[in-house]
Amino acid sequence: MITCFIKYEIDPFKRNDFEQYAAVWGEAIPRCGADLIGYFAPHEGSATTAYGVYNVASLAEYEAYRARLAADPAGQANYEFACKQRFIRSEERVFLKLASAPHSAFKAEQ
Repeated sequence: MITCFIKYEIDPFKRNDFEQYAAVWGEAIPRCGADLIGYFAPHEGSATTAYGVYNVASLAEYEAYRARLAADPAGQANYEFACKQRFIRSEERVFLKLASAPHSAFKAEQ
């Protein structure tokens, strides 16, 4: 399993557009085969940094997922919305694998 982290630099005056964009991906990404962890909009600190995070089984599965997403009508419309509204200044993807597994639950001793 690998996790894709998408770091966005967004226009701080168009945060609502980014949140609308994120909501559409909230339905389209799982439908097209990736395990969406979520989209994260600025809250405190930076007003321009946002993230999208999802899991895929492999880079090969990522390529197949991206093809399905590109063919998805909601995915196509969302991409066009982002191009038209120009709220994304830049985006950067990085693929990471979990290195801290297995996780153990913290148990407070009494």
